[in-house]
Amino acid sequence: MYTGRYFIILDEKQPFSNISELLRNNMGLSVASSNDFRNEPITEAKLADADVLFYNELGIALVGGDSEQIKILEETSDRGFYLEPEKIVYVPDEVPSVISAPQATWGIMQTKSDISNYTGKDVKIAVLDTGFDYEHPDFIGRNIQTYSFVPDEEVDDLHGHGTHCIGTACGNTNDTGVRYGVAKDSAIYAGKVLNNEGSGAQAWIVNGMDWAANNGCKVISMSLGSPIFPGQGYDPVYEKTGMNALSKGAVVVAAAGNESRRAWNQFNPVGSPANCPSVLAVAALDSGNNLANFSNRHINPYGEVDIACAGVDIYSSWPMPMGYRTISGTSMATPHVAGILALLWEKYPSASPYEIISELKRISQKLPLPAMDIGSGFAVAP
Repeated sequence: MYTGRYFIILDEKQPFSNISELLRNNMGLSVASSNDFRNEPITEAKLADADVLFYNELGIALVGGDSEQIKILEETSDRGFYLEPEKIVYVPDEVPSVISAPQATWGIMQTKSDISNYTGKDVKIAVLDTGFDYEHPDFIGRNIQTYSFVPDEEVDDLHGHGTHCIGTACGNTNDTGVRYGVAKDSAIYAGKVLNNEGSGAQAWIVNGMDWAANNGCKVISMSLGSPIFPGQGYDPVYEKTGMNALSKGAVVVAAAGNESRRAWNQFNPVGSPANCPSVLAVAALDSGNNLANFSNRHINPYGEVDIACAGVDIYSSWPMPMGYRTISGTSMATPHVAGILALLWEKYPSASPYEIISELKRISQKLPLPAMDIGSGFAVAP
């Protein structure tokens, strides 16, 4: 599914000025630059008067979907760029669960987060999702920064998925003392990049990743994506954005996707953006260290599964008044890994993102399951 807009992907050695001149002088388009918004996040509202936005650090541009303009661009794409349609991104289909809360904290225990000496203290974790419930009592007094990249919607989470993921990555305990969050002392950056129906434009995700990286987040967690076909490559827009985040000191993790049906011998490839080389793809396991029926696998080039974690029957925070909910998905495994990464950053504050990734994989619990399904193993806390 596509939005109708397009990304312009510049060749590595192609200067912005050449393409900008083509767009302005030959096509009469108004052009904005990410440099115009150096001290504030990029949003759709800020671009209302521009036809094209250049992301200067990424080597890409976003152009509206006028068919005649796109046709002209396609005809001139031999001048140092090519076009990619902007995708619609979704919350992966969640799998409801019915088990009780005390049993659902198995993920915290199996990742050893409950016995770790580290809590992710002051490590900035960005969770890019459907937003966050400000009024949830478990997060009173926490260091929380928020921003909505969804036009005409506040950060407040009317869907629930984002609050659940933030709870797993950054939460602590519920009102009865049941621990459900990994990095309980982390700093929370809640970026709303999906609307209250659970979908969003690709540019909203790119803008959220850029915001997180520019704010010094050490972990960027994305339980979102788009399914891809066997043989399909990774998205260059996400890869450029992921590499930019890495260069600024962030580790990016994303859900591998829930499209497989292993019981029927149906295996789907790791989705986008998790299939990018710059992004860690997270698979889901149950409490018996069995692969989740829905968890995708490494099928396509570059689309490796990097790591696996708890993703079945996961209890976490949910918008009030419900408060808590137990669900399943690679979306639930991903924030477990995000929280563990924050613990590693606390332990090794001077490390590089690549060193943190290497340590995450090194200490993972090795299991008798194929690497194409679980990567390095089951993620555990330091």
